[in-house]
Amino acid sequence: MADYDYDLFTIGAGSGGVRASRVAAAHGAKVAVAEEHRVGGTCVIRGCVPKKMLVYGAHFAEDLQDARAFGWTVENCTFDWKVLRDNVLKDVDRLNGLYTQTLENHKVEIIHQRATVTGPNEVTLADGRKVTAKYILIATGARPHVPGCPGHEHGITSNEAFHLDALPKRILIAGGGYIANEFAGIFNEFGTSVTIINRSDQLLRGYDEQLRDRLLQISITKGIDFRFKAEFRGIEKLESGALKVSMTNHDDLEVDCVMFATGRLPNTEGLGLEALGVELGERGSIKVDRFSKSSVDSIYAVGDVTDRIQLTPVAIREGQAFADTLFGNKPTTVDYNHVPSAVFSHPPMCGVGMTESQARNELGAIRVYTSDFRPMKNVLAGRNERSLYKMICDEADKVVGIHLLGPDAPEILQAAAVAVKAGLTKADFDATVAIHPTMAEELVLMR
Repeated sequence: MADYDYDLFTIGAGSGGVRASRVAAAHGAKVAVAEEHRVGGTCVIRGCVPKKMLVYGAHFAEDLQDARAFGWTVENCTFDWKVLRDNVLKDVDRLNGLYTQTLENHKVEIIHQRATVTGPNEVTLADGRKVTAKYILIATGARPHVPGCPGHEHGITSNEAFHLDALPKRILIAGGGYIANEFAGIFNEFGTSVTIINRSDQLLRGYDEQLRDRLLQISITKGIDFRFKAEFRGIEKLESGALKVSMTNHDDLEVDCVMFATGRLPNTEGLGLEALGVELGERGSIKVDRFSKSSVDSIYAVGDVTDRIQLTPVAIREGQAFADTLFGNKPTTVDYNHVPSAVFSHPPMCGVGMTESQARNELGAIRVYTSDFRPMKNVLAGRNERSLYKMICDEADKVVGIHLLGPDAPEILQAAAVAVKAGLTKADFDATVAIHPTMAEELVLMR
């Protein structure tokens, strides 16, 4: 490898790129990472980490209301958006420093410039410098998709939501996925009037239909408005500063902020990949094999830029597998079966394995167990909101899917996902003694 400047040159210092670079360096490789923004990527800087902090902040709205039923006197509570925003951004700075330190501790060179691929083993930096590497790893992630309607420039995406100067009084969120539903819950709890528009009549495709319907009912009860089969006609900025939104199948709507949460596109534009013969998918994703290798032998890709499963833990596993395969003499692939996922809505929803409809289509005869209950905390607080747990089993009693909607559901699912991955049966759950009183005990009490 002495013929090259580096053994590995990574473009993008997000979750996948950082893991791949760190592990490759630990295996003895000489590694450099080019990052034009901040180290940490979407998840740490403008995604799941700061968003989860906003979710925590939003939960206090209902917790403070419920506290009265538990004997607490709560008076004159006020919310200061700027305090939360600034504290969240401060923690993002801390994490950016930790990720940078991790790379530096492993002697990975960080180059704070944009890089493009100008040869199978060559990268050109923004300042014109060219460097060579035996392997090039693309880990540039994805970006929010913005619909091309007239006036789209007046809208924001999740990137800008973390930096708002003030909370909008009225917000329109476009999209039916997890980002739209999570931010709808956040803004709603902060007192913003929230409307979600979606071009189809379904939310959160891929999750169990019964849980999706329950979340929709709860969200409507909480005051979130939904407009389905709606597409943008245009966004007009009025003299008052408000935005007038026209859409198909519904009346015009006046709001103070429009947020696009209509999916994410792989970041491959301007990287020079197509000129080198790197095969791309319809949405610009890099096509790779099971070892994350592209159609060019020296160029690999991991994370959201491959558009396999756009989840941070998946990108991290791909980065680890890549480094172990190429530099650790340990060929490793990622198993994409039974990947758990969560929506940090209010309340959160999560699932692993097959949904009921998927299981019926693929397996035919199945057994479905449900628990529809009101959490103890909600009972005492006088809150009618109900949780819903589902377990899907095949004819042989093996658990092929678990789906939860309710407080702290993702925390509960992580352990349950191990059981699904391990191929445990309903009898194994039944044989496990419950922890009482908990919500999680419903998993071993279903009959």
